[in-house]
Amino acid sequence: MKKKVMALVLASAMAVSLTACGGGGSQTAETTAGGAAPAQTTAAPAGGGAQAEAPAGDGGSLVYWSMWEATEPQGKAIQAAVDQFTADTGISVDLQFKGRTGIREGLQPALDAGTNIDLFDEDIDRVNTTWGQYLMDLEELSKAVDYEATANAGLIAACREVGGGTLKSIPYQPNVFAFFYNQAIFDEAQITSVPTTWAELDAACAKIKEKGYTPITCDDAYITCMFGYHMSRLVGEPKTEEIVKGGQWDDPSVMATAQAYADFASKGYFSDTIASNVWPAGQNQELAMGTAAMYLNGSWLPNEVKDMAGDDFVWGCFSYPTVEGGTDGVDAANYGAQVLAINKDSKNAENAFKLICYITQGEYDKMLSELSIGIPADSNNTEWPALISCVKPVMDSMTTRYPWAAGAEANADMTPIIKENFLKLCGGSIDAQGFVDALKKAGN
Repeated sequence: MKKKVMALVLASAMAVSLTACGGGGSQTAETTAGGAAPAQTTAAPAGGGAQAEAPAGDGGSLVYWSMWEATEPQGKAIQAAVDQFTADTGISVDLQFKGRTGIREGLQPALDAGTNIDLFDEDIDRVNTTWGQYLMDLEELSKAVDYEATANAGLIAACREVGGGTLKSIPYQPNVFAFFYNQAIFDEAQITSVPTTWAELDAACAKIKEKGYTPITCDDAYITCMFGYHMSRLVGEPKTEEIVKGGQWDDPSVMATAQAYADFASKGYFSDTIASNVWPAGQNQELAMGTAAMYLNGSWLPNEVKDMAGDDFVWGCFSYPTVEGGTDGVDAANYGAQVLAINKDSKNAENAFKLICYITQGEYDKMLSELSIGIPADSNNTEWPALISCVKPVMDSMTTRYPWAAGAEANADMTPIIKENFLKLCGGSIDAQGFVDALKKAGN
């Protein structure tokens, strides 16, 4: 069965006509350390915006472990929210910025040892899957303040889905994985609508190549996503996971995916250096420099390369196209967020949830969006940073959520094999049969 979640309840649907984002010149925020990967109570500061009224706590203090560094835009916004929370409530917060490595390597041992940690944040899948046993059920805390009145319904549904049907985390700084493109190249190639089918993508690539540009670039960090997305468009993500986990490389969808990419490689649609590109070569040296037109990546991409792309770079975004005879449409993608969760052993859960409200709603959600050039989590914060405004129609259209890489990395032992050989396939050094044979050989 497909992993269905509720559609995001914002009005717009997927735009077939080109929807371009603003250029980099309108942004002044710092660059995130992305590629990984945003409360006002009755006593909240003026200008915070409409927020759910958080429950009154019993005083004391909180310990909060965060995945960010204090110097990152996200860290600065979270620190500001924490400072205001303490000023308003008198509750002190021991905010510990652990960074990605620190929290991924240190949180579970700390929780196992009984370390006093009230709340923490990380990626939606890592929090709910890897650390799921440590999470508190947040349903009652959320209902007590009517939190979902201004929350993003699709992301809340995604949190329930990965939480086994129960709300155990609260999303912030949403993201979506899709094709990002250079609007100027599309304009020069006279591409007037985004590709929604594989055939339309083929036609767009031909026009771009004719104008002297590289249609598509990628690298070692994201190449498995291309394999996973195509497979999932063909047979759905659950089946893709089944194939990858079970080594079912004789499944016709594997060869069909390989043949589609071998065809694009033979037509010269991929970067000449795609087989050897090590992240961030593709995004920095090709896409941002204006020699490549498209790159399958996350909504954090425009912010990561804005300084290199320059003020006049205009972004576009579209969902991975459908394939003939396939299962999934353009409303399916890897989308999610970072999330905040409360330790099931916390003795101060109400205050921890109150702090979550400060971070994910109103003024500080808006601040985080602006500083990190990210998607706001609070539905009342309707103004998106100009640089990523083109992402909104895509994000709004999502109804089916893929995990990271759309199932391609469901078998950790096979991930490096898929990565190595799909890079070779796109680079033209092996054909479709060679790709399938390499997977079979590695699986034996």
